Amino acid sequence: MIWRRKNKKIKENWITEEERLAIIEKSSKQVSRGVFFATVIIITSFLPVFLLTGQEGKMFHPIAFTKTFIMMVDALLVLTLAPVLISFFMKGKFRPDSANPVNRFLERIYTPIIHWVMKWRKTTLAINILALLISIPLLRSLGTEFMPPLDEQSILFMPVTLPDVSNSEIKRILQVQDKIIKSVPEVEKVLGKAGRANTATDNSPISMVETIIMLKPHKEWREGLTKADIIKELDAKLQIPGVVNGWTQPIINRINMLSTGIRTDVGIKVYGQSLDTIVAVSERVKTALEGTAGVADLYVEPITGGKYLAIDVRRADLARYGLSVDDVNQTVETALGGAPIGQTVEGRQRFAINVRLAQDYRNSVENIKRIPLQPAAFGEVPLSAVADIKFEDGPPMINSENALLRGAVLFNVRDRDLGSTVKEAMEKLNQQKGILPAGYFLEWSGQYENLIRGQQTLMWIAPIVLVIIFFSLYFAFHSIREAFLSLITVPFALIGGAYIIYFWGVNLSVAVAVGFIALFGIAVETGIVMVIYLNDAMQQLIKLKGNSSETITKNDLREYVIQGAAKRLRPKIMTVCVSLFGLVPVLWATGVGTDVMKPVVLPMIGGVFTSAIHILLVTPLIFLMAKEYELRKYGKLEVYDVKH
Repeated sequence: MIWRRKNKKIKENWITEEERLAIIEKSSKQVSRGVFFATVIIITSFLPVFLLTGQEGKMFHPIAFTKTFIMMVDALLVLTLAPVLISFFMKGKFRPDSANPVNRFLERIYTPIIHWVMKWRKTTLAINILALLISIPLLRSLGTEFMPPLDEQSILFMPVTLPDVSNSEIKRILQVQDKIIKSVPEVEKVLGKAGRANTATDNSPISMVETIIMLKPHKEWREGLTKADIIKELDAKLQIPGVVNGWTQPIINRINMLSTGIRTDVGIKVYGQSLDTIVAVSERVKTALEGTAGVADLYVEPITGGKYLAIDVRRADLARYGLSVDDVNQTVETALGGAPIGQTVEGRQRFAINVRLAQDYRNSVENIKRIPLQPAAFGEVPLSAVADIKFEDGPPMINSENALLRGAVLFNVRDRDLGSTVKEAMEKLNQQKGILPAGYFLEWSGQYENLIRGQQTLMWIAPIVLVIIFFSLYFAFHSIREAFLSLITVPFALIGGAYIIYFWGVNLSVAVAVGFIALFGIAVETGIVMVIYLNDAMQQLIKLKGNSSETITKNDLREYVIQGAAKRLRPKIMTVCVSLFGLVPVLWATGVGTDVMKPVVLPMIGGVFTSAIHILLVTPLIFLMAKEYELRKYGKLEVYDVKH
């Protein structure tokens, strides 16, 4: 009987169904405006990613589109479906936040800290500003690169030899190289080719070798060995006279060649009107760059030194034998190049039948001189009787861009970041005198060209994005002061991002920039949640004591700010933890693609951590100082109702 009375009493004191729905409606309206503008801010923060072009755009556009669509659907569900689900499932009696052991534990830790912060205001602000100032030299000391190197689980060996190398010699070199490469225990397969493939899009000369090296799974490697160690070991074993080694990866090599025309990490294009002068300038550039830290596989793209068989017809001798130039051309074409004499049919396939001299007769100038010609009035006449046959030097391949002849000095970057390596190389070239004659100029290309393009895009769009975010915050709170209070979390989010990428040893790149861009949206979102609850606490204070400096004291302000920060601690911690729990597993991920994802995730993890500390401690402090200023100057508080 006693139990029934207690239960009946509890039931009588509990809220009605109308009151419960009214509370759900009021709570949903309280956060709806903040959620909407937080979604707008996160989408806006990804605007620089949408404006990226080239390789970086193709890589990060899917991330930006996925994030944008998820946030749009998420905002729609929060405003429409979430209140309905809450009304269905959140019924009965609920315990207050103080009854939750996790919430009590967090408040027990957080409350004394926030009291200390309110007491030692200048110390707290000084610590935050000092941490922010320290992060600036940390960021400036970091190296720069276009994109983090993606481990393709394979190696592309691209040596270059003399342009007049013969077919038999390049074949011998290729076989020797493949045998040496296969002797390394970590190598599983080796496939090399010399010259161009059977396609019109491959213009490789016979002097350029491409060897794809497939590696065994990492667990089968020797202990403590890395991919860089394997490349160093292979490079040491493949030191062949007359051959310049080059090391890259198959996919990135094709991307570089298609986008910039350079098959290494960095290329210095030399433009001019004369190939001989371009070669001389390229050699001077190569000499100036030798010994630069980080420069590897340095060589000049061969544009001279090719061998051509020249057959100069003597017209007077042709007239003596009654021959024409066409007779000589046709005979030489048939003897050396071959002439079709018919077709062979094998099932549904047809093959042309060509006839030409055997290779032994084509490889000797003396044999070519004895190729017979048949005049109408004389017997056989050797080709040497009517023409001069000799080898002449010439360009193995002619490259041109923008109606100018072009040469290149090529090199890869190893054991150093791309940005500082190119910067030092530029300084060395600028110090040299007499490298460029009049009418000739240099252009830096390769990955550095992509790096500069990405930096320029991010530099001009980032300020615009911050302005858009600020106005979005202003429309959310209808106050410049409240908007600034939420936006100030952005630079303090940089602190953790800067510290973690510095100690992790990551270079600044487009991937890191994308991580910071995503971090800005998360930081501002968490700041909006805090400002909403602080304004709610101010409304409760005004409701209790009125809005006047005569009734509200500084102690009242401090206690209600602490209450607004501490009593809604759990949703703020949940907002931060959801981001951290989703990102931290990437740090321990392995496999293809993690090399690019880690630089994206690292600034987000560090920035979310420090921005959370700033929002939980410094934002209430700045909010309190602003409200004290309002109360002192205007005699009342300016409270903004951030409801829908």
